[in-house]
This record gives sequence, C-alpha cells and structure tokens, in this order.
Amino acid sequence: MTGDARDAGFDEFVEAIDDGEGYYLACPDGHGSLPPRRVCPECGARDLTERPLPDGGTIDTYTVVHVGTPAFEADTPYVTAVASFGPVRLTGIVRGIDADEVSVGIPVGVTVEERATTGDPVLVFRPQ
Repeated sequence: MTGDARDAGFDEFVEAIDDGEGYYLACPDGHGSLPPRRVCPECGARDLTERPLPDGGTIDTYTVVHVGTPAFEADTPYVTAVASFGPVRLTGIVRGIDADEVSVGIPVGVTVEERATTGDPVLVFRPQ
C-alpha cells in the first residue's frame, strides 16, 4: 500500500484480494458484507466469519468516465463498474476490454492494480 494513512480493515481486504485470497464476511443467516464490519448490515448479527470470495463475478452496472477527479485524471477514460461476487457487490475499474464492449452480465474476475495517476491500489475487474 502506498500513502501515509491506512483504512483499517479495508486495506487488509484489498491486500487479501491482491494475494489471491479475497474474502467477505458472512453472518449466521448467510448475509454477506465487506470489511471492515463488526455487525451484519442486514440483521445486526455480531458473529461474522470470513468466507472465500468467489473467483468470478458478473457486472451489474457500469458507467464510462470521461472526466475524472484529480486522483483519476491520467486514467480517463475508464469504466467504473459494480459487480456481484456471490452475496457481495464490489466496485472497481474495468480493464482488459474496450469501454464500448462492456455490458451488464459480463463475467469478470477481480485483481488489484495501480491507478495511472497516483500509483495507489485500485480494484480492477477483468473479463474471464
């Protein structure tokens, strides 16, 4: 991780994905959520366990960004997407496919790569 500040829980989640050991949190009722969490957002259960993140997901929605914030300026244009991986949804950048070929339902995997502008880690979806 680069930068001075760490986002406790989330940074470890991103590092786990980067190491090929992505996970999510599940409550006894089977609701999934992403770290950091201490309580299930669906039912309030406090007994959360780590479960392996599925190897693949599908794009639920996306948008093509042509004018980015300063943190993404050198990355534009890029596609931001929300993808379902089992019981959880992740937000990331789509790479490895032309923006006009991205569509809802495309199967993707998730990796961690660098932002062109800052070199900071970012979740990246690549077609499977």
